[in-house]
Amino acid sequence: MLHESPYTGRIVGAVHGRNPAKQDHGFEREFATTLTGSYDRAGLIELYARFATSDGALDAMMRRTILIALAHRCGTGVTIGTGVGFKHPETFEIGSGVFLGAQSYIQGRFDGRCIIGDNVWIGPQAYFDARDIVIGHSVGWGPGAKVLGSSHTGIPAEIPVIATDLSIRPVRIGDWADIGTNATVLPGVTVGKGAIVGAGAVVVDDVAPFAVVAGVPARFLYWRKGSGASRRQLGSEEAQC
Repeated sequence: MLHESPYTGRIVGAVHGRNPAKQDHGFEREFATTLTGSYDRAGLIELYARFATSDGALDAMMRRTILIALAHRCGTGVTIGTGVGFKHPETFEIGSGVFLGAQSYIQGRFDGRCIIGDNVWIGPQAYFDARDIVIGHSVGWGPGAKVLGSSHTGIPAEIPVIATDLSIRPVRIGDWADIGTNATVLPGVTVGKGAIVGAGAVVVDDVAPFAVVAGVPARFLYWRKGSGASRRQLGSEEAQC
């Protein structure tokens, strides 16, 4: 299949993907340092909760400043929507120009890592089981899309599944990839550069760079037009489907 889905309807320019990252107010980094010296981690999280639910400019600035104080690294121009939550933010490395949509949640792990590249857009109500996840630059993450970084082994069968050990497997999302609304990426999956995952897909296997996949489980549909994918690559992908 070498077809490309036709785009119909009105075409307008992208917003987040083309705009440069905004600069933080000059005092925010110094203020974050002051907060770090005045509060422990629990205190900072409690302080964050005071500003979590309002759309006001001050609340938005405070959410960003507190995340700067909590995270291992946080770039400039990060936008944090209302109701965004997180666990173990000390393991987060967040790039510049990142947008975190309302009510999204990032669940880190005390010994894990969560890296989010520059200019990433994360839609509302997204969920990240961020035990070991790296998201590249300029990635789009649709509303309600999820990534799972761990699963219970289910062994032995004589005890409840939730009592069995956790298997933590890394998830990697390449630069420029786009994850559709309500899609789910399972543990151990790598989504290649520039790939597109369709809405509602369940991704159980790696996705090749610039491939378009969809379905449950996700299956290869076609290569993105102009990506330079060869017929040899196409034959390999179709053989796997």
